[in-house]
Amino acid sequence: MSQASKQGELFPEMGAPDGTTFVSARCLMRTHGRHRVVIVAGVIIAQYALSDRMAEAYAMVSLIDQGWADQKEVARAFGCSARSVRRHQRRFEDGGLPALGRSDGYPKGHPRLPSSRTRQVTHLKGLGVSNCRIAMRMGVTEKAIRNILRRMGWTKPEDIQANLSLAGKGANPNLSALSITRLEQPPQPSAPDASDPNLSAFLSADTPLVPSLDNDPSDRRFDRIMACVGLLDDAAPLFRPGTAIPGAGVLLAMPALVASGVIECAREVYGSIGPAFFGLRTTIVALVLMALLRIKRTEGLKEHPPDTFGRILGLDRAPEVKTLRRKLRRLAGFGRATRFGRTLAERRVAARGALMGFLYVDGHVRVFHGKTTLPKAHVAQMRLPMPATTDYWVNDAIGEPIFVITAEANAGLVKMLPAILDEARSLLGDRRLTVVFDRGGWSPKLFAKLVAAGFDLLTYRKGRSRRLPRSRFSVRKGVINGRSITYTLADQGIYLLGGKLRLRQVTRLSENGHQTPIVTSRRDLPAIEVAYRMFERWRQENFFKYLCE
Repeated sequence: MSQASKQGELFPEMGAPDGTTFVSARCLMRTHGRHRVVIVAGVIIAQYALSDRMAEAYAMVSLIDQGWADQKEVARAFGCSARSVRRHQRRFEDGGLPALGRSDGYPKGHPRLPSSRTRQVTHLKGLGVSNCRIAMRMGVTEKAIRNILRRMGWTKPEDIQANLSLAGKGANPNLSALSITRLEQPPQPSAPDASDPNLSAFLSADTPLVPSLDNDPSDRRFDRIMACVGLLDDAAPLFRPGTAIPGAGVLLAMPALVASGVIECAREVYGSIGPAFFGLRTTIVALVLMALLRIKRTEGLKEHPPDTFGRILGLDRAPEVKTLRRKLRRLAGFGRATRFGRTLAERRVAARGALMGFLYVDGHVRVFHGKTTLPKAHVAQMRLPMPATTDYWVNDAIGEPIFVITAEANAGLVKMLPAILDEARSLLGDRRLTVVFDRGGWSPKLFAKLVAAGFDLLTYRKGRSRRLPRSRFSVRKGVINGRSITYTLADQGIYLLGGKLRLRQVTRLSENGHQTPIVTSRRDLPAIEVAYRMFERWRQENFFKYLCE
């Protein structure tokens, strides 16, 4: 007999009995029939029936609290997830042993709705009622409705919205009293009356309005139902009388908003954001009125009563913060912001083309509060560096904005001017353009390129320059744009780039003796107009000031 066989007879291999599960090196479980014991170092610390969920959860918690095993080992041995083990621990800490008696949620294996109500869900969904509305009527969650429809294999018909129509205008238009019928042709709404004061401020040739079907401006229930079933893209404004309404003065800006074409351009570019009570037009108007009310971010709506702001919008209540965020995300998802800005710029050029001979270009630092990592820029208002982007605005001769370009990684004006002027040339055509900017764009090499490209420039001179004697200055008077102007100026020619670039310098002498040199390529303008156009750059600075506020 070999030595190995002799050892096998003396010490037979002992395997683990059936039903044994090792939890850790010191802990194991043995299951026999419908009962289970938990053994630690040969000592039984728990025994329970498999149907006793509370005792099983307490055994899990005990093993972890006493340090016999960790969460992952317990979860693997008991056949559950580590998240379930953590949930048992939290329940035991909060409510003790009774808290382990029943798990949260609906009992598994029990249908939430009987078969009769399941057929009702199918019927309502076939009529086009949303999952949220069905859940409200059934008294369950929207997730339960989605699960029921998924189990039944329900699919939405492609032509359900084309065949939907609401019939009947009851005195109390609740969803429970709503009768939905199928028609071959959906009803066409009647044209709105331009004399209606609730609609006249929003009417235009390109933005038709569907009149409201509600009679009470404080209860727009029927319009919300119409939007819910996909028959309304935007709720028409419906104002109710009142006195001492906070913020109602911003409605004085509505004619200017309509005249600017923002609403028409938004509809032309974005079309629609789908069936909604707060549609595209309402979203645009809400954002503009928020700016006029000094609400700089959507979170600021939390500080304003929704019914008060809703009355200003002509609705029963204003959109909530999450609703407005969802609308902005949907608009951003289209990726048409550049096209929207260009369409608006083309409209402004067509309306005020005579004022585009002088273009004022300047950068404005905008603080960034998002999660994306951006380089820091100096914020003049706060006097410290912060993550920010630089927006370069182009304004016309009276300071009105034309378009804006956001710089990449806070690029300077010298780098951004060629791209800005290429965009201006595509919008304004081959007309003569004079670009007015501050010392941030000083670069003789850039000046040579701009002049060669057919642009004229007007800017302050940067760096040291020779002071001129008082004998070179003379008083110049004139009337420009109805204003009487008086400057003490000196006019001369200068050479840059070693004599390769010849420009004109107009220097103003202030009462305190300070000299301000202005450099331009325009030799056809009087010196007093050169100084006037340069100092009118403060119109753009005022635009930035009021824009920030």
